Amino acid sequence: MFDPKSQAEEPARRSFLRQSIAFGGAAAVSSLVPMGGAWAAGSDAPEKKEVRIGFIPLTDCASVVMAAVQKFDEKYGIKIIASKEASWAAVRDKLVNGELDAAHVLYGLVYGVHLGIGGPKKDMAVLATLNNNGQAITLANKFKDMGVTDGAGLRKAVAAKPGEYTFAQTFPTGTHAMWLYYWLAANGIDPMKDVKVITVPPPQMVANMRVGNMDGFCVGEPWNNRAIMDGIGFTAVTTQDIWTDHPEKVLGTTAEFVQKNPNTARAMTAAILEAGRWIDASLVNRRKTAETIAQKSYVNTDMDVILERMMGRYQNGLGKTWDDKNHMKFFNDGAVNFPYVSDGMWFLTQHRRWNLLKQDVDYLAMAKAINRVDVYQQAATAAKVSLPKSDMRTSKLIDGVVWDGKDPKKYAGSFAIRA
Repeated sequence: MFDPKSQAEEPARRSFLRQSIAFGGAAAVSSLVPMGGAWAAGSDAPEKKEVRIGFIPLTDCASVVMAAVQKFDEKYGIKIIASKEASWAAVRDKLVNGELDAAHVLYGLVYGVHLGIGGPKKDMAVLATLNNNGQAITLANKFKDMGVTDGAGLRKAVAAKPGEYTFAQTFPTGTHAMWLYYWLAANGIDPMKDVKVITVPPPQMVANMRVGNMDGFCVGEPWNNRAIMDGIGFTAVTTQDIWTDHPEKVLGTTAEFVQKNPNTARAMTAAILEAGRWIDASLVNRRKTAETIAQKSYVNTDMDVILERMMGRYQNGLGKTWDDKNHMKFFNDGAVNFPYVSDGMWFLTQHRRWNLLKQDVDYLAMAKAINRVDVYQQAATAAKVSLPKSDMRTSKLIDGVVWDGKDPKKYAGSFAIRA
């Protein structure tokens, strides 16, 4: 916990100012003022000492859970209560009504709520990215029996029986829906016309596939590996193959929470940054994390199901095994966690592509409003995490199309397959 009167804190403050100026000049420094002027006023004490952070039973809830279990939260003067939730819809509703202070949440869900797409509308905030990579698309074993093992084979199967097959994602505006749609479209399958798409909560994916409710799904680990171990499906593609080092879950909250509790927002972000760094620091820490989150109060599955892919040891259920250097990352020297404005813009472009967003918006302005780079800068400085040189980044996706954030309207309208 910080002592605002401590002289020892002054070097950290000066370091923050230097990094702020390097990152964005006076604008970055002035961003302290909208947060309530807490630093200028001389009080760094969290307004709320106990914060309730929701999570869904997935491997990538790890940094939220371990921030509490390893007591990184105490270092910043708060106590994190990790609250297990049943579905992303429940997370959304509890964030909006204030039952949760923040959440391990789908990137696109935060943007969907901010826009009022398919549910309540409320101004939202992304404080940090929690992880990159580590999701997958699983196909039912019946496809394997048909000789279908990849996207090209699936395209032929769907063309032969249009409308016959059902695929599941976890939330309409969420990451899994966007990965599923992107991959299907990259393989010539229109997700809005050629197949049926349903929404299923992550922990219920395997059970629903087992009884034949869908023929494929996109979800986070460990449920793809669970499907393989249970003998009901195989991995057709990992999301890191769709977009290497893609943004996935975020630390999300409401704009109102940040406005009322700027110091608390900074403190919980810093605590979770520390947790991510600890998880990624060693294989021993990753194993301990897998053992912890496998418990009934968290993911509630066999530890080995979590550990394999968390260590980057992949099998696809078709006889192939490999070590994936692009497995789930929680820190990667801070490269994972920065809330890149271009990442937020990408989700907006896909919402527009699939007509969830009915018209173009000011993509850059909206992403800058939601992605609270100012809060992240302060938390990163407190946790001694390096900052990137820009809030934009460039990536090439599975279809060879490059996303750089420079012309989002053109990008959203450029796809041959779109709603």
